[in-house]
Amino acid sequence: MRAGRLPLAVGLLLVAAGLAALAVASFELGPDLMRPAYLCQAGSVAIAVAYTWALAARTGGRPIVFAGLALAIGVAVILMDREVLTTGAAVATASVSAVLGVMATVPAVRVLQAAREVVIAVAIAGVGALATVGFEPSISLLRFEYTTLALALLGALGLVYRLGAGLHGLGRRGVVTVLVGSVLLAATLAYAELLRRYGTPSLVEWLFDGVRWSRANLGAFPRPLEAVLGIPALTWGVHMRARRRQGWWVCAFGVAATSPVATSLLNTTVTRTEAGLAVLYAVVVGLVIGNILIWLDLQFSGTRGRRATRAEQAAAVRPEPARTSPLL
Repeated sequence: MRAGRLPLAVGLLLVAAGLAALAVASFELGPDLMRPAYLCQAGSVAIAVAYTWALAARTGGRPIVFAGLALAIGVAVILMDREVLTTGAAVATASVSAVLGVMATVPAVRVLQAAREVVIAVAIAGVGALATVGFEPSISLLRFEYTTLALALLGALGLVYRLGAGLHGLGRRGVVTVLVGSVLLAATLAYAELLRRYGTPSLVEWLFDGVRWSRANLGAFPRPLEAVLGIPALTWGVHMRARRRQGWWVCAFGVAATSPVATSLLNTTVTRTEAGLAVLYAVVVGLVIGNILIWLDLQFSGTRGRRATRAEQAAAVRPEPARTSPLL
């Protein structure tokens, strides 16, 4: 095995071990001696360390330093067993998972490739969700979700600032995209909060009727932030990255999808099956919206017809490092 593949193999084994520990603890598999009280948190720490290593390596940081720090904090959380520490560890794990899901993507020349990248990002965040809930944090759900989203967005924008050659690398289209994404994110969060506090009973009841119908007949209801902003941004962003580096700025808003996924299992009012279905529906709706954005982008750039599309795809060769290589 080449030296470059060894860290990847170790990371995958660490994630697998963490998932196995979480499964044994959650489903009470095996005798009691094989399920110590700290097993669930130990599994979460293993995944958190692997994800921290992967994010640092992917973004040109110091994997050993940050992974070692994550391990030290994880051991302290297990030994001290304080609510504030377990909650902080859960926030950090969810945030790292959300950012890693976006950073692990690669440029997509075609639409199906963009869909593949979305699935990979959501899967990474989904594993992070298991690690997050494994810490068993004591939380206010909305505050936890907002905190995780804010940290993930700040982290993604900070990394994209370097990957996208700073603000001067945005260009006119990039500036418009970032402004629209920011306004849409703020409007979505503000609307949900205003509706919750000040919405008229008839409007709130009408909206809740739609949610209840979807949950009763489809098994779940997709979260608007994921379906309307996060998944479309990630879909369009990876497609744009194959052509222009401004696509990284669009991808940054993909944490509006990966962050809710990473915290999806903390809601005790829904089952894990319903949480998974909600993510699935959000991916489907988001991919539809994302493909519409890609189509509009190609139309405005003058790509019309099959022949022009094939020529455009053949010319979309902006290079980026492989998925397991550092971006910087």
